[in-house]
Amino acid sequence: MEEEARNLLEEGIKKKLVNPGKGELSSFPNGTKVIFHYRTSLCDGNVLDDSRTMGGRCKPMELILGKKFKLAVWERLVITMRKGEIAEFICDTKHTAIYPLVSQSLRNISVGKDPLEGQRHCCGIAQIHSHHSVGHKDLDHLQANPQPLVFTIELLEVFPPGSFQLDVWAMTDDEKLAFVPQIHEEGNKLFKQGQISEAKEKYYNGIACLKNLQMKEHPGDENWLKLDQMITPLLLNYCQCLLLLSQYYEVIEHCTSLVFKYENNVKAFYKRAKAHAAVWNEAEARADFAKVLELDPSLGPSVAKELRAMEEKIRSKEKEEKGRYKGLFKYNTPPATATTG
Repeated sequence: MEEEARNLLEEGIKKKLVNPGKGELSSFPNGTKVIFHYRTSLCDGNVLDDSRTMGGRCKPMELILGKKFKLAVWERLVITMRKGEIAEFICDTKHTAIYPLVSQSLRNISVGKDPLEGQRHCCGIAQIHSHHSVGHKDLDHLQANPQPLVFTIELLEVFPPGSFQLDVWAMTDDEKLAFVPQIHEEGNKLFKQGQISEAKEKYYNGIACLKNLQMKEHPGDENWLKLDQMITPLLLNYCQCLLLLSQYYEVIEHCTSLVFKYENNVKAFYKRAKAHAAVWNEAEARADFAKVLELDPSLGPSVAKELRAMEEKIRSKEKEEKGRYKGLFKYNTPPATATTG
């Protein structure tokens, strides 16, 4: 134990044990899967990220050792821990310089975005040296002012190699391509069972899997287009889940990207129309519904039903606002002034 602490200190890492955990220390060969909660703080105590609250949900981090995760120091830290252990690690700047980009990806994932969004035009090292904005003020400040960080880690689970199914991000390209139809079908089953959030997660994983492969192709090339055509139905299913979960603006964003590429995609126009109607964008909704009818006149009854529902909502809202204003004027009417003849 003391020898390990000395080794860590020599590497610029100071470990403080909070809870010792249980059992023996694992051997952690490459391919081991570790699941842990983490909290990242500045040395003054200000918290940057916490896996228990990031994106409004409590989701632990999962790593497969030996897969060259960007923030290499996390692998170094967890292999010193027992299951159930909680420890605080203060890590020198040489270990933490890449953290703003890692955090950006983790924050994107936590809200259902592409983990590489904002990192497409230059490599990580180039971004660090150019102080390229990562879209978060705290991370921009950290990127411009590299400094030691404190990682508080709770090691939840340790799975030896071969005892678990690989996560999508840890698969080879061939494994990812073969896995997409399976994950698509799993999402469909969950959707039919009414498990919308779970289905959404499946569709998202399939999209992320294909986008990862697509990034290795030149935009517009044959392979890129094939992958994009595989992404489209998954993205439409994902948007249907978002509609049911009332995440309308994200539906508008995704469907807009689809109709920009595929101007005859009636499903994308239909879902975007419903999202516009839900957020009171009447003109945009009517324009999209009109496009739906132009592309597929057989959808006339469905479009008419949606338009009636939107118009009813608008009338109800206007009536409510009139009642509110009427009450306002009623109580603010000045008293009558007495006059003499």
